[in-house]
Amino acid sequence: MSNEAPYVDPMADDQYWYNTLTQEVEKGRQSPSPYRLGPFATEAEAADAPAVVKRRAEAWAAEDEAEDNWGSSGSSAQ
Repeated sequence: MSNEAPYVDPMADDQYWYNTLTQEVEKGRQSPSPYRLGPFATEAEAADAPAVVKRRAEAWAAEDEAEDNWGSSGSSAQ
C-alpha cells in the first residue's frame, strides 16, 4: 500500500498549491507554474509540501547512491 497522496486533477481550480517564493499555500493556480508545488487536495497537504519534497529528495539520493555502489563489495577485484 502506497502512502502517496491520491491523484488530484491539476487543471481543477479548487486545488491547493504551495508557492515556493512566498512559502504560502494558494487556492487555485494564482502564481506562475515554476513557483508552484502541487496540486494538493487540502490546504494542510499543500502546507506540508516542503517536507514532502525533502523526503523525496532524500529517497532519490539514497537510490542514486545504491545504484552507484551496485555490485561493489568494498574491495577492488582486478
